[in-house]
Amino acid sequence: MRNFLIVLIFIFSLATVSAQELNCVVTVNSDQVSQTNQQIFETLERSLNDFVNKTKWTNRIYKENERVNAQMFITITEYESNRFKGNIQIQSSRPVFNTSYETPIFNYKDNQFSFEYIEFQPLVFNENVFESNLVSVTAYYAYVILGLDADTFSLEGGAEYFRKAQNIVTQAQSSSSLGWSQSTDRSRFELVDNLMSNTYREYRVAMYNYHRKGIDILADNNSTGKQVIAGTLNLFETMIKRRPNAFLISTFFDAKSDEIRNIFSDGPKVDIIKLKETLNRIAPLYSSTWNEIKY
Repeated sequence: MRNFLIVLIFIFSLATVSAQELNCVVTVNSDQVSQTNQQIFETLERSLNDFVNKTKWTNRIYKENERVNAQMFITITEYESNRFKGNIQIQSSRPVFNTSYETPIFNYKDNQFSFEYIEFQPLVFNENVFESNLVSVTAYYAYVILGLDADTFSLEGGAEYFRKAQNIVTQAQSSSSLGWSQSTDRSRFELVDNLMSNTYREYRVAMYNYHRKGIDILADNNSTGKQVIAGTLNLFETMIKRRPNAFLISTFFDAKSDEIRNIFSDGPKVDIIKLKETLNRIAPLYSSTWNEIKY
């Protein structure tokens, strides 16, 4: 009996220190497709969940509670003869220190998503070869999720993951699949290229300051946390002067607009007038959200 308990403890300890990196729910929606047999979409959904959550994406050891929470919503708009077309929306979040709150990190919809898939075919990622657009797109976003998450914990901590995503882009550009081309606006190439470029370095500094120096201390020091977050937003003004309409700014506020409104609508006050002026300059598309911030 004692030996049996030792074996159980050993197995449990392995599970807690060697969990995979992602805790991602993949959903495949086929409501827009006239297809009476839904089994292939259900099989695809199961296969993608296994692929994303069971693939070892890095050499790091993750504990179960360190896994990155994410969702991938795949909407199929066309399906014929094993060819699929649609879009994929990616969301990720991470816990805030000393709270039960999960702060959104990434919320992005990629409309250039097409792939071929035969039911029950294995999904295997080879980082040195483009074999499947389905696998490459999913792996690409897995690394983007991991990179952005790492950037919120340490300054430019996600570089190794973004390099992996860049390598996927390089391999995929040999294909004719949509979404990888350098010439396409807001492509996968552009997203990771911007993340790795010094031209947009303020974005990654802002990701670290906003989360690690700002939102993570709100529970213990609400006033200081708000001041840091408000100051961090000024970094985007510097970036806009260099690159107006920067792609990364829209990705930041697509994830953060509601959170920013909520943070500054409660508790200790900051200079709301100045804050709203800054927000309207750097993210005017969200002016209705900024108007909801109370004085």
